[in-house]
Amino acid sequence: MLSFLRSLTPSQQVGALFVSVFGLLAIISIAAFLLTFRTRSDARDESRHEELRNFRRLLGTSWFMVTVFWAAWAAGDLMGTLLFALIAFLALREFITLSPTRRADHRSLVLAFFVVLPVQFWLAATRHFDLFTVFIPVYVFLALPVASALGGDTQRFLERNAKLQWGIVVCIYGMSHVPALLLLDFSQRNFTGKGAFLVFFMVFVIQTCMVVQHLLTRRLRRPPSIPGVSSSFNWPCWAAGMAAGSLLGGALSFITPFTLGQAVGMAAIACAAGSLGHLVMKALKRDRGVPAWGPRAAVTGANGLLDRVDALCFGAPIFFHSVRWYFGA
Repeated sequence: MLSFLRSLTPSQQVGALFVSVFGLLAIISIAAFLLTFRTRSDARDESRHEELRNFRRLLGTSWFMVTVFWAAWAAGDLMGTLLFALIAFLALREFITLSPTRRADHRSLVLAFFVVLPVQFWLAATRHFDLFTVFIPVYVFLALPVASALGGDTQRFLERNAKLQWGIVVCIYGMSHVPALLLLDFSQRNFTGKGAFLVFFMVFVIQTCMVVQHLLTRRLRRPPSIPGVSSSFNWPCWAAGMAAGSLLGGALSFITPFTLGQAVGMAAIACAAGSLGHLVMKALKRDRGVPAWGPRAAVTGANGLLDRVDALCFGAPIFFHSVRWYFGA
C-alpha cells in the first residue's frame, strides 16, 4: 500500500489524503447521528446526550477546517491564499465587533482591514518570509498608535490600541501562517508540492489534542483547573490530550519531511500552542462577557468563525517558525 502511495504524484497523494479524511469524518458523523436516536429516560441518559452534543459540535469544527483546507488546496496557491485572507477578514470583524471603538479609531481600523491584511497575505503568497515575519510585530505595531494619535482622542488610548493590535496578531498574523506553511520550500528533502500534508499534520494533531482533553474532562468528571476561564479545562486531561496529539504526530511522520522523533516534537509544539491559545481566547470571551464569538453567540454557544479557528491562529505561527528555523526552509 505504501509503495503504491509513493508511486503517486504529490497532487494525487494529497487528494488521496483528503478522500481518506472525508471518509473517516463521514463514518464518525453517521455514528454520532445514529446515537442521537437512543432513548433518554433518566438523568444519566440526558447527561450522555449532552456529551454527544458537545462531541458533535467539535466534529462540526473538524468538518469546517478540513473543508476549508481542501478548498484552499484545490483552488491553487493564489486562490487558497485569498480564501485564508477572507477568513482572517471575517475573524477580525468578529473580534472588533466585541471590542468597542471610538470615532478616532477609524483610521486604524481602515489601516488594519484594507492595508495590513492584504499586505501580510501578499507577503505570504510571494514567499517574502523574512519581511512577512516582522511586518506586523514591527512596522504595523508602530504605525497603528500613530494613526490613532492623529485622531486626537486620548480616552482609553492604550486600551483601544492594545485591543486592535491583539486582534491583528490573532486574526491576521496567526491566520496568514497557514498559506505560508503551504508554500514552505522543502525541495532539499524531496517534499516539493506537499505543503498540504504539513497543514493537515498540524490541524489533525491540534484537533486530536483538544478533543481528547475535552472528552476526558467530561467523561472523568474532573473539576476544571481554571474555572474562571474554562469549565472544561483540566491539567491532567490536557496532558493526556498532549500525549495523544504527540503520539499521533509520530504515527503521521510518513506524510511529513520529519523523522519519527522530529514529528513527535513538532506535534507537541503545535498541540501546546493551539490548545493553550484556545484557552487564551476563552479568557478574552469571559472578559467581554460572551460565551462565543459571532453575532448570535448568546443563542448558539459556538456560532462564530473565530471559535472554529482560534486554536489554529495560535498554533500556525508557532509551528511555522519552529519548522522553518529547525529545517532552514
